[in-house]
Amino acid sequence: MNPWHILALARKEFLALLRDRRSRIIIIVPPILQLFIFGFAASYDLDDVPIAIYNPDGGSVSRELVARFEGSPHFSIRQRLGADDQVAPAINNRQVLMVLRFGPDFSSRVLQGRSAPLQVIVDGRNSNTAMTALNYVRELVLAFNRDLQQRRGQPLPPVQLTVRAWYNENLQSRWFIVPGIIGSLLLVVTLLVTALSVAREREQGTFDQLLVTPLRPLEILIGKSLPGIIIGLLEATLILLLMVYFFEVPVRGSLPALYTGILLFLLATVGVGLMISSIALTQQQAILGTFLFIVPAVILSGFTTPIANMPEAVQWMTTINPLRYFLVIVRGVTLEGDGFALLAGQFWPMLPIALTTLTLAGWLFRHRMQ
Repeated sequence: MNPWHILALARKEFLALLRDRRSRIIIIVPPILQLFIFGFAASYDLDDVPIAIYNPDGGSVSRELVARFEGSPHFSIRQRLGADDQVAPAINNRQVLMVLRFGPDFSSRVLQGRSAPLQVIVDGRNSNTAMTALNYVRELVLAFNRDLQQRRGQPLPPVQLTVRAWYNENLQSRWFIVPGIIGSLLLVVTLLVTALSVAREREQGTFDQLLVTPLRPLEILIGKSLPGIIIGLLEATLILLLMVYFFEVPVRGSLPALYTGILLFLLATVGVGLMISSIALTQQQAILGTFLFIVPAVILSGFTTPIANMPEAVQWMTTINPLRYFLVIVRGVTLEGDGFALLAGQFWPMLPIALTTLTLAGWLFRHRMQ
């Protein structure tokens, strides 16, 4: 195996990518756009939740509680209802997400030391949004009760819950989402770069010229893998810099451990990309094959839904998905401060995946050359 032959082929691949306007756009524009779109738009936090208040009581205690909702960054009072029959239309017409309904004797019951119910009517069509909004209401009402008891000199409840969030102290969903975007963007870019390599040669009619060169099939395979790996490393570095300095997500763990995970992940995805490229006859087929792999890979990675919540058969399927292990690595390094010792269980599964995909890519490449 001649390393100069491999470097010459890798240089040719880089030049082909840089000269092709479509390839330049695929490499540079989509990752940056997706990072900003997901970083700002994809959020589990709720701000400015539209609510309506129906307060037939009008007493001092109910007004104070309403003022808490007015001052909360999570809620925005859009309507103040005057009758029971206005509650249902406000929810049904999606004018508000939630209606707070006070009883007519709410304040008097609280001042007498009795319990006063507060009815919360929520639009449950989006269950995740409804549960998050209910949690905000629960926290606000519990804080109001504690302050009211302290002002009156009443004993606090014998058991109090003190919550401390580790790794993400302010519970910003961006800290969870943005590190995960690194894996999905690397998957997209690396697969597209490698999947288009052989397909582009066939479409342009230069594949036969490549076969008559002194290059062996293994050298051709390595030469076409190097650009994808190098571009993936550069993309990962750029996204990491934006993540730290623009989105202000911390990197608390070992950078060498993170880049080891990136390299293993790139090897596995490059193998998949070369398999697709070896099968595809045109660049259009290569792009379609790439997205056929990307969609289930992202869904089965735990990027949006926990793997533990999936059916057992589906959980077994995730074990051959390299993105599953990489997401644990990148989130462990950024948020938890993990190093090589804690991430060893995520490194080694990607090794057999990479070896398998690269071996199959080599076999398919030799098979298609015959």
